[in-house]
Amino acid sequence: MKSVLITGCNRGLGLGLVQQLVQRPTPPKHLIATCRNPQQAKELGAIAAQHKNVHVLQIDVKDFGSYDNFAKQVQSIVQDDGLNVLLNSAGVSSKFTRVNLVKVEQMTENFLTNTVAPLMLTKALLPALKTASKSNESAPKGSRRAVIVNMSSVLGSIAQNNQGGFYPYRASKSALNAVTRSLSLDLKDDGILAVSLHPGWVQTDMGGKGAPLTVEQSTQAMLKFIEGLGDSHNGGFYQYDGSSLPW
Repeated sequence: MKSVLITGCNRGLGLGLVQQLVQRPTPPKHLIATCRNPQQAKELGAIAAQHKNVHVLQIDVKDFGSYDNFAKQVQSIVQDDGLNVLLNSAGVSSKFTRVNLVKVEQMTENFLTNTVAPLMLTKALLPALKTASKSNESAPKGSRRAVIVNMSSVLGSIAQNNQGGFYPYRASKSALNAVTRSLSLDLKDDGILAVSLHPGWVQTDMGGKGAPLTVEQSTQAMLKFIEGLGDSHNGGFYQYDGSSLPW
């Protein structure tokens, strides 16, 4: 992976992925980490100060008008290498989501951030993804060419919903899975893979301290899976360890 872009890197899984990648014996040539407020992302800033391959870019994923300029910034970094891995990690979750408490604002915010933003950002970065895939045509489909990884959730699985509730988050992640599937078909001829990935129940602000997985455990497993992606995974829904999840 010459180039990797990860959204939502100020904390949690996004930050954990950056931490894992910079520790590798052969880290990416270009590691682009995004967040809404870089000045407040102290840990991310410290990493960038120590590693010249880490580029911190500002973006609010709900500010769709900024996407064209953001794509130009990415292009200026990756240049002829293109973008090998786009990891749409930024997301939100609403707390009070039983049917008698759910609000319109929660539904729309979750849908915009968790579904619309990953799709539109992927659209904006397609030229860079296509460049990476085309320039590595001799390599098998996968992270050495071009991969889109949408951070989903098992809560987006309709088949495994046996508890109800969580309306905004569940609906937005189910919709994201549908987006992933369509991307996998639309971009197949370009040699670009697309998968939905559930990180597990992780000890983040969203997952809580009682979650069974640490950020390190989840991110290590996810990166191993991403690096091993192949054509057979295209359009699928998986959890962090590579196990398939039902839609």
